[in-house]
Amino acid sequence: MPNIPLIGLKADQFRHPLDLEATNTLKQLPGVDLMVRQLLGQIGEQFFMLENLAASVQVGENQLPHLHHLLLDACKTLDLEPPQLYVRQHPMPNAYTFAMRGRQPFVVMHTSLIDLLTDAEIQAVIGHELGHLKCEHGVYLTLANLIVLAAGQISPWGTLLVQGLQAQILEWLRCAEFTCDRAALLATQDPKVVASVLMKLAGGSPTLAPKLNVDAFLAQARAYDDISTSQLGEMLKQAQTAQLSHPVPVLRAREIDRWASSKDYETIVQNRSACYDGEANRKGGWRNW
Repeated sequence: MPNIPLIGLKADQFRHPLDLEATNTLKQLPGVDLMVRQLLGQIGEQFFMLENLAASVQVGENQLPHLHHLLLDACKTLDLEPPQLYVRQHPMPNAYTFAMRGRQPFVVMHTSLIDLLTDAEIQAVIGHELGHLKCEHGVYLTLANLIVLAAGQISPWGTLLVQGLQAQILEWLRCAEFTCDRAALLATQDPKVVASVLMKLAGGSPTLAPKLNVDAFLAQARAYDDISTSQLGEMLKQAQTAQLSHPVPVLRAREIDRWASSKDYETIVQNRSACYDGEANRKGGWRNW
């Protein structure tokens, strides 16, 4: 059954509370937006675009059209204009988004990630990346990607900027990832698909991926919760994640499992479904199930 297009979906309808809190904290830092623009500048932006065009494959109607279709379908579901999508040869499973105001954003997926996933799971990854665009993570996301991927390589100011902001930017990014996992769920409307992506990122390979058990992984995520209920467990958990750009996969799986069962998620899908039905009926159309 095709996913329900979430016509009129707003970012604040699915934004994770931790993301909202962390974003508000970053907004209190003076000059972050300006510093990122000075760090990148016109040359920096062109560097990333040209480097991506030179070393990746751009997805489109005539290039990997099945991925192009997954992108368009996810954009329709999330009510978002499609960004450019690139596939890049890389042994580390990963996907990331670059978005600067006034520029067309683009999403990059590594070949090793695509090799791990089914089409539905690839769409979940695309939905996750679209979540960054839907929530206008833009400048902060670019800074986070610079820290993770290329800090200090473009400008001598990069190292100083990273040292001053790394902890806060990484904290924000971990919180933003929870929001974007929700976007992945909205794009696929199947929590087990999103959990399966996280499971494969934790312990998958092209040969192991088909043999993994999502229900067992969700049980593992709940066990992680039980271990960290003590003060010592919470301290260890925070120490474990402090230098990471993403929350650990089991924590993300637990969060998405909870939200999929929440009234908030149910309300979004039901309300947007009703809007879609009403629009189709008004135009004399039919839903294609």
